[in-house]
Amino acid sequence: MCLNNYEHIWDCCCDHGLLGINLLDRQAAPTIHFVDIVPELIEALNLKLVELFPATPNNQTSWKTYCSDASQLPLDKHQGKHLVIIAGIGGDETMSLINQLHQKFQNLDIDYLLCPVYHQYALRQHLIKLDFSLLDEQLVKERKQFYEILHVSSCSGLKKEISPAGRKIWQGETEVQAEIAHEYLARVLSHYKKSRINHGDKVDEVIRAYELCAEHIQA
Repeated sequence: MCLNNYEHIWDCCCDHGLLGINLLDRQAAPTIHFVDIVPELIEALNLKLVELFPATPNNQTSWKTYCSDASQLPLDKHQGKHLVIIAGIGGDETMSLINQLHQKFQNLDIDYLLCPVYHQYALRQHLIKLDFSLLDEQLVKERKQFYEILHVSSCSGLKKEISPAGRKIWQGETEVQAEIAHEYLARVLSHYKKSRINHGDKVDEVIRAYELCAEHIQA
């Protein structure tokens, strides 16, 4: 994924700032912002950043830390293009954060990098209702866990429409990627078929959408 076209990257620290630190090391943007509502976590992160990235004349990237709720990001106080990273929380919480930020900053140029731990289908449907555009998507397997990573824009019509069940994540370019896609799809379908016990016909549409994805898996 290309994450190099931003003036400001906001890591909401759901992964304790690990992704933001990686982007800071790559000097991916002029300013990387770290935000967490827990004071102890921000204090620890601040000490870590001071040690790893001390201010020097050669640094092209600066960093800032904030002890704040992620829904209160001061995006309007900083000019330029923004990327907001929300990872490691559920789809419902992700939707809530996006709703609050989108309502506040509809006139700003904001992209999002999202990696929910569950409720991916519901999140995708919500992004479609908000008329967001898909910039990129990836499927990653790490320590026996699967993650859908969505790079989306709040501006409609920029690249591609968002699919409720995903498209590119099923199109592995290698045999290994295709195996990961097959394994993930089997797990997702098993989950939704089991949920029929409690939700009945409500999940049939979701199951059909994922069953169609099997046709797109390739290596």
